Amino acid sequence: MKVFLSHSQTDAWFAARVAQALNARGLEVQDPQQEVLPGDNWASKVAQALEDSEAMIVLLTPDAAKSQNVKHEMEYALGAKKYSNRLIPVVVGDRNRLPAGEIPWIVRRMPWFELDDTESANPEVEPIAQAILAHA
Repeated sequence: MKVFLSHSQTDAWFAARVAQALNARGLEVQDPQQEVLPGDNWASKVAQALEDSEAMIVLLTPDAAKSQNVKHEMEYALGAKKYSNRLIPVVVGDRNRLPAGEIPWIVRRMPWFELDDTESANPEVEPIAQAILAHA
């Protein structure tokens, strides 16, 4: 199953670790921020990845909550039928650091997974992978 990974650019280091862990569990993670080359049309790459994916994981951090790109990606997933029950919010670090008013109200009411944001920790993504595969 193809999974779109939404995150802020400042969280790319952590997103890469999450993507690697999810790929190891059999999911095909699409992270356009990692795949765009100089000269590529970024918006086109993101649009294609959103179209090709069947689920979305959004890494929620203070920077992601303020990111217009992350908000647009979440809005796309919320409005696309194929993403029904397949938008997975994941809080990275302390939930209390998130500016709640910056996160769409419907996402605030969804169940969230939580991941430790320390550099030494390997992200424990098994419950996230199982949630996505359960709706496959």
